Amino acid sequence: MLGSSYGDEVTPEAVFYYLYAVLYSNIYRDCYAEFLRIDFPRIPFTSDRELFEKLAALGKRLIDLHLLRSDELDPPIAKFEGDGDGIAQTGKNGLRYEPKTQRVFINDTQYFEGVPPQVWDYQIGGYQVCQKWLKDRKDRHLSLDEIKTYCQIVTALAKTIEIQAAVDELYPMVEETLLAISSD
Repeated sequence: MLGSSYGDEVTPEAVFYYLYAVLYSNIYRDCYAEFLRIDFPRIPFTSDRELFEKLAALGKRLIDLHLLRSDELDPPIAKFEGDGDGIAQTGKNGLRYEPKTQRVFINDTQYFEGVPPQVWDYQIGGYQVCQKWLKDRKDRHLSLDEIKTYCQIVTALAKTIEIQAAVDELYPMVEETLLAISSD
């Protein structure tokens, strides 16, 4: 059906990328919030091939970021600083965020620097991603790979926020150019 509407074949991957972009649209999520909570979501398809391709490209970028395999992750926006044992602690001197300095402390002396407030606050599925990731490693020594991964997660979330804004710029055009579905 999409192929006949767009003039040539559409790959399953392109459809998946498009879906991923639409599902990351804040406008879409607000509009269909009730359906997303209780039922299968309605996914609107645009009749505009060029718009489909733009959203699919944004969806692919999001997927690559979320799988931590994107070239956009280098260099990361966050870095790990401070002297100490690298153990992620909780409590008074443990995990905390300081918005003025944009630092996420894992203990009294060590922190990730360069974590913007909107990245720190970013939630998926009701969980604050940056906080949850560190809480899941409570009382553990963070390895170099884990430190690198956290810096990549911070970068991926910052890029996700940027891409979501781009998706939200395009999404209203999807609703204006809905693909007619026949019952044949």
